[in-house]
Amino acid sequence: MKKIVFAIIFLIISSCALTQESKRKNKDIALKYAETITYKELNVLLTSFASDEFEGRKTGEDGQKKAANFLRDFYSKEGIKSPQENNNYFQIVPASFMNPLSRQGGLNDSENVVAFIKGSEKPDEIIVISAHLDHLGRAYTRAINYGADDNGSGTVAILEIAQAFKKAVEDGKGPKRSILFLHVTGEEQGLLGSKYYTENPIFPIKKTVANLNTDMIGRVDVKHQKNPNYIYLIGSDKLSTELHDISETVNKKYLNLSLDYSYNDDDDPNLYYYRSDHYNFAEFNVPVIFYFSGTHIDYHEPSDTSDKINYEQLENRARLIFYTAWEIANRKDRIVADKATKE
Repeated sequence: MKKIVFAIIFLIISSCALTQESKRKNKDIALKYAETITYKELNVLLTSFASDEFEGRKTGEDGQKKAANFLRDFYSKEGIKSPQENNNYFQIVPASFMNPLSRQGGLNDSENVVAFIKGSEKPDEIIVISAHLDHLGRAYTRAINYGADDNGSGTVAILEIAQAFKKAVEDGKGPKRSILFLHVTGEEQGLLGSKYYTENPIFPIKKTVANLNTDMIGRVDVKHQKNPNYIYLIGSDKLSTELHDISETVNKKYLNLSLDYSYNDDDDPNLYYYRSDHYNFAEFNVPVIFYFSGTHIDYHEPSDTSDKINYEQLENRARLIFYTAWEIANRKDRIVADKATKE
């Protein structure tokens, strides 16, 4: 009898050990690819993206189109394909759509940039990781508004995240759900590129699991000067309790950033929840998180330059987004939008 009891105990202990080992290996897999997101590579990419060459990236103008080409060429070089026919990375956003809605008018045709990694098990379920690629162009003095933080920081973070997922695919560890990397135009003119995408989606909105949107994640604001290891999260609990819980758990497991929800308050006078591209997804009941590091004296000024970016924190924040996307993409069940409004 004692031998049987000891055998049962041994099996239970062995099973627990195997479970813990499996969890450790899964964590190590995510760590392996997150660590390919580095401040050095972010620096190189952003120094180019927020340079004179792109002339402030005003929607529909030559500089913005050069920036779109830069993104296309990056994805092409990395072997990350477009989801569209003929490997076309551009979703054209017509001037006829934008001008009636824009803050300034007189815009030319523009383009969203799209790249795609197909899921291995649930390819029809899509996680959208977004950032706006446009900025303000030139100031009235003709000085270039470089937009390094706004939103070069979010743009290059997505490039590094995409590269990390691609490396996982190459190792046979790709995501179970699909990932769409969406660089939208026209944000500075009124969230126009994301509005166009959500009204003319490449993949059905009902199949869009979540939108992780990044807009200005490269600086440290006045409030956090003594503790720069932070990020503002906006919207994570608005439509999905589960998404919020995943975000919290992932952060504790991997990075332990200070997650600041100050701007998530319904009574926040800044109304940031309504002011970046995630909102157009939320309007369609897609659970969202908006990642943001706050404003600064260089906001919407020519002085928003790449040398002022905190690249170590940009690395941390990009890794947090990667880990969150990794968890959403690889979990057994699709996250539930338990707070969605009735259609």
